[in-house]
Amino acid sequence: MAQFRSKKLDIAGYVNIRNIRDHTKRKVFEKYETERQALRYIIRNTTLPGRTRAQAQLQLSQMHCYTRPTQINNRCIEGGKGRGVLGKHFRMARV
Repeated sequence: MAQFRSKKLDIAGYVNIRNIRDHTKRKVFEKYETERQALRYIIRNTTLPGRTRAQAQLQLSQMHCYTRPTQINNRCIEGGKGRGVLGKHFRMARV
């Protein structure tokens, strides 16, 4: 994870390790999203040769886990809470 973390954080609100990690995951996902989509398209395209599709599968499986969309959790930017967060766009806890 340290390989992806930027030297200067551009986070507003309460800063703790959970928020830093969440921010890092969002940035890494945004950076590699198009590459992941392209590899997934190649894997699902049945008209391509099997060898090409297998190479795409290998590349996709070797990508860092932070590039997956399932790694991103909705977390409150004010308090860092992971539960009771209202919506994707607000990112505020109900408490």
